[in-house]
Order: sequence, then structure tokens, then C-alpha cells
Amino acid sequence: MIESHIEKISQLMGIQTSQAAAVSRLLADGATVPFIARYRKEATGSLDEVQIAKIRDELERLKAMDERRDSIKKSLQERGLLNAELELKLDEAESLARLEDLYQPFKPKRRTRATIAREKGLEDLANFILENQNSECGPKAAEFVSAEKGVENTEAALSGARDILAETISDNPEARSAMRKYFEENAVLKSKVIDGKEAEAAKYRDYFDWSEEASKAPSHRILAIRRGEAEGFLIMRIVPEDDAAVSILKEMFVKSEGECGKQLALSVEDAYKRLLSPASETHMRLEVKKRADAEAVKVFANNLRELLMAAPLGRKNILAIDPGFRTGCKIVCLNKQGDLLHNDVIFPDQSEFKTREAAQKVLGLCKMFEIEAIAIGNGTAGRETESFVRSLGLPSSILVVMVNESGASIYSASEVAREEFPDKDITVRGAVSIGRRLMDPLAELVKIDPQSIGVGQYQHDVNQPMLKRALDDVVASCVNSVGVEVNTASKQLLTYVSGLNSATAANIVAYRNENGPFKSRKELLKVKGLGAKAFEQSAGFLRIRGGDNPLDASAVHPERYELVERMASDMGANVSDLLREQALRSKIKLENYVGADIGIPTLKDIINELGKPGRDPREKFDAFSFAEGIREISDLKEGMRLPGIVTNVTAFGAFVDIGVHQDGLVHISELSDTYVKDPHDVVKPMQKVSVTVMEVDAARKRISLSMKTSPSKRVKSAGDMAAEGRAKGPQRRFDSARPPRRDTPFGNSFGDAFSKIGK
Repeated sequence: MIESHIEKISQLMGIQTSQAAAVSRLLADGATVPFIARYRKEATGSLDEVQIAKIRDELERLKAMDERRDSIKKSLQERGLLNAELELKLDEAESLARLEDLYQPFKPKRRTRATIAREKGLEDLANFILENQNSECGPKAAEFVSAEKGVENTEAALSGARDILAETISDNPEARSAMRKYFEENAVLKSKVIDGKEAEAAKYRDYFDWSEEASKAPSHRILAIRRGEAEGFLIMRIVPEDDAAVSILKEMFVKSEGECGKQLALSVEDAYKRLLSPASETHMRLEVKKRADAEAVKVFANNLRELLMAAPLGRKNILAIDPGFRTGCKIVCLNKQGDLLHNDVIFPDQSEFKTREAAQKVLGLCKMFEIEAIAIGNGTAGRETESFVRSLGLPSSILVVMVNESGASIYSASEVAREEFPDKDITVRGAVSIGRRLMDPLAELVKIDPQSIGVGQYQHDVNQPMLKRALDDVVASCVNSVGVEVNTASKQLLTYVSGLNSATAANIVAYRNENGPFKSRKELLKVKGLGAKAFEQSAGFLRIRGGDNPLDASAVHPERYELVERMASDMGANVSDLLREQALRSKIKLENYVGADIGIPTLKDIINELGKPGRDPREKFDAFSFAEGIREISDLKEGMRLPGIVTNVTAFGAFVDIGVHQDGLVHISELSDTYVKDPHDVVKPMQKVSVTVMEVDAARKRISLSMKTSPSKRVKSAGDMAAEGRAKGPQRRFDSARPPRRDTPFGNSFGDAFSKIGK
């Protein structure tokens, strides 16, 4: 069976059968997707991670279909219903839907109208109508009238026969297939507000009377309408034109306009309205949801990748602040390794005395701990705290950076945080997370369940196993792409390394704590539970800087060390020379090292890695600052041009943080001067952009932005607009009346900005 699966997958993906077969074998042998993509290019023909994951998923889907096929066969065999012809049809079924169609006539059923009619002995009459459509039905139906069986007259007999025929038509595999196809091509998605719920359902106002082709409905709209339905505000239907559907069925079954033919036509209409239409609509609801889920999960995955791969500041002494009003701003000082050295609280907004005290404390801590950067969470009071810090006259060498604090509260209350800081409260843990996130977003964000980061649309409405698989794949891909320093990595980060799991990750940390830093990759084999297979899968992604072997700091796999040493020897040098001198590497003739299990793709990877051993693939850190004087939504004016940072990319546009505690929306039509089909083609999360304020609705907390070079509205500079604001009078630095941002990476992107239904 696996051979046929390989053939199907290769045709579906447009790849060689040998490529799909190689991936299948490697997966079966326990290899991970990152390992196969990075270190088995010759076997797979250089398939990338996306293609390998697709093969994995298709193999699992086909396996599930095989299991269902076997279950159906077993059920039929046990009841003596499986014959050679039916078995062949089941074996040839290409989809789960086709399997279910073939099984439908034989499924054990609850007592139906057709069942009752059969109990009255009317099946022969139904067969007569079907086989003699030119004939008159009355005389034949009269033969089945029986007070004893509950058939009181001719019409009762015909009615029962029609019930049997309607179920027979509904159970017909070809009829079900035809209706599915018709619905898929012609169904219309409609939504209506439930009478009397108009006020409660205000956030779904766009869908009070909505209609569009189901096949073209975008993911966010499908999920929004489904949520409105689930909350009891909307009614959703996915149905096509009834008359055309009935015509298709009549053409399949009705062959005459005789009296029996007319009875059959009535059965067809009943079969459609009572049985096939509801079944087909259920199918459409599932298919439309499946498509919406796939699109939404893709958005999640793309956004999460950008968030995880955001540029790290690197190892610096950090002072991190978790801003707050009433409870104060929590401060922590971290060393270059991210260790907590000190924690405190300041109250810069409560009185002049407290403000002076806070200033002295921050300046003193910066000097005491030789602070190189200050990280400030972008939640409630974030901009006000940033303004306070920038007013202190700090040395220009100290960076002041607003940090996306998404998930900080989730981390601070987690078991991971309690394990790291058992004697600290959640506010201190949250501040530590903000500081570490500036150092290395990836290393810190892996401590949070990726589903809790909230980097897409309708995260609680999509298929959760599908979402988890996709996001876990992204995290693993990012972690293994960057590589992990084994002597400093947390247990959570190590868990995502190819070939490792939570147990082996914990054992690595325990070994490190007991024996000191690892000196070589080979030493990993001494870790409890980390055998040869786990070592093979993980070693290339683990880094040991300053170890015994310089290659241990690179992505060159230990299985290729001997080859690199041979290259160095052939050049009359050693490995360190190869790493240091490009001239030596340029003289290496790769074709001389091609072997049975190694080809040019892997050899090129090795040479490239020797030129940049262990280099971080992420972009270089570039500090970002919001516009001065723009801190509240009330500071915004139409036409203002502002710097911003993209926080979320959706199917309908992008949300941008411009520093006013409320993300604005750049609709897809405003993303570029040219046509944009997919927002991901133009922007990505964490991207720095320049936007124009198009419209501000302070009451509903809606901000419309544009990234076009010449928006339709007149543009004023941020400086001009800020000056206008200052001319009207001094602004308060702190506004305790403002509600806090939701703890998501994008503030109120889906809480208040444009649509509260998109959480």
C-alpha cells in the first residue's frame, strides 16, 4: 500500500517518486523534517522543509484513509455484505468522501420513514415504480393496501414507496457525488441576524444580511460568520439554487413522464430537500471550514515565523521595565547571559518626589550594572515610561527600545517561569521576559505555547490540532535554522532541537549543571537517554563555541568532520585555517569529494558554513523609535505621516503599531501604490514602515492607515501635528483612565481595531 501512496504523493506534488520514497523511509526511521531538509539533500533531491512536511502530512492522511477503508470492509464482511465488486470500488476510492458514499447504502441506520415503509411490505412497489416508469401505478399500488400492515389506501402505499425511493436515491453514491460537486461549484454562503438580536450582535453588523459565493469566501469572513452563529447571533446557510440541483437528480433517475415516472420525480424532489440537500450542506460547511482553517493557519504560521526570527540585540547588560500605573513599573537588571541580578519598582507618575526617586534609581542601576540597553514593554503606560526614561539624560550609548510584550503574562504565570524563578512574583518574571526578549526573541518565545502568542486571526475558532502542528513546525524550523548554543540554552529551547524531547533536553541541562560546560559535541553522548539516533538528529543543530573542535561551533554535522579534515589536509592546512582563510576554501574542488552518500548540494553547504561558522541567519538588530509627542489616539490627526511597526498580517491587510496603544489597520487596498493580492507579499510582522493616518474614530478606537506614497488625503508631518498639539496646551504624561492593552502581541488589534470579532 505504501508504494501506491508514494505514487499518489509524487503526482500531487509534482516531484519524483524516488524523492517521496526517500522522505517516507527517513521519516519511518525517525528522522525529523529539519534534519532531512538540512542533512539528507542527496536522498531527497534537495526538497525543502515545506515539501517534506507536506509529504509527511499526506502520508498520515492516506494512512487514516486506509484505516477507514479497512474498518468499512470489516463491517461489511461481518454482515455478509462485502462482494468482489464492492471491494474493488472501495479499493479504488480516492477520497474519504467517496469511501463514505460507497458505504452509505450499507450503513446501519436508525428507524427512518423508508424503514417503516419496508416494514409495511412496500419495497416491491418501490422497485416496480423505478423499473416501470411508463406504467400506471394505481393498480399496482392497490395490491399493497392492507389494514393489517397499516397501509390504508392506494395513496398511503404510493407515499410509502416514495419514501423508500427517496432514501434509495439519497444513498446512491453517484447521486451524492453529483450533489457534492454541484454544491461545491454553486453554493452561496448566506448569513442573517436572528430577529431581536440586532443590538447584541452589533459587532457582526456586516453580516446581518450577507451573501457571496461559498467557493470564493475568504477565511476571515467564514470564521467571523461561524463565530457569530456559534454565539447565537447569526444564522448561516451554504446552499445553491434548488431547482438546478433537482434537475440534475431527475436527469439521473427519471426516464419517463408516465405515471410511475411522475411518482419517481416526486421521490427525487423529496430526496433532495429532505436528505441530500442537508447532507450536502453539511459537507459544504465542513469543506468551507477546512479551507478557512488552512488559510488562517497559514497566516498564523507566517506571522509566527517572522516574530520568532526577529533580529536579536544579542548579549548585552539589560535593564528591563514592565510599565504600570497604580502598581508601578517593575524593573529588573540582567547580565549578558540573561541572568537576573536585581529587581525593583519605581513610581514615576504618582508625585514629583516619586518621579525624582524613580529617576535616581534608574540612573543608579544603569551605572551599577553597566547597562547597555533598556527594554520597555509596549503595554499599558509603555509610551509614558519610554518618555520618562528618555528624559533622564542617559548616555547615548544606552539603547532605549520598546519591546513587544506579547505573552509576557502567560510566561510569568507558567510552570516554566515558576521553575526559573521560584522566589519571584509574576511581575518580576514578566519584566525578565521583556528583557530577554530584546536579547533573543526566539530563545524567550519558545517558552510560551505558540498558540498563546496569538499571531493571526480567530485562533480559537480554527482546527486546534492543525494549528498546533503548523505552529510547532514553525518553531522547530526557526530553532534549528538559527542553531542552539548548548551551554547556555534553556530546557524549553533545547526541546525544539531536532531529535530531542523534553526528557533529553532536561538531561542535557542537568549534565551541564553537574559537569560544567560541554567541551565537544561528542560529550553529548554521555547524556542520559541521548543515544546514537538522537545524537545524529540533533548534533548538527547544537553549537559549542570555544570547544575542543572549531567545527562544533558550526552547522557542519559531525558525520562530515572527517571529510572536512581531508579537505584541509589536501590544502596543506588544518581545519582552523579553512575556517579563517577564504583563499584556501576557494581552491577546494568539490567534485573530488563526491561519494556514494554525499553530493554537490551537501558539499556546497559545508563550504558555505566554513565561511560563516555558526553565523546567526537573522537580520541585524536595528533600533526603532515611535514619533515624538504621539502617545495617545487623541494626538492623531488625518494626514499625519508616522513611523510604525507591523504587528500582524491578515488576509485583509496589516495592523501597525504607531505608539498610541491602539494598532491601526492598513487595508489591503492601502498597502501599496500597485495592486496587492496577498498582504504577505508586501509586509511581514516586525517590519518597520511609514504610514499615513487616513481616518481616526476615537470613540470606537479605530485607526485607518495607508502605506501608499500619495494617499488621497493631505499629509502633514508628524512634527507639525505634534507641534499643533503642544500649542493647544501641555499633555499629561500618564492617563490612568486608559484601559490596559490586551496581553497579545498586537495589543488591541482584534480587540478594538475595526473588528472585535477577529480575536
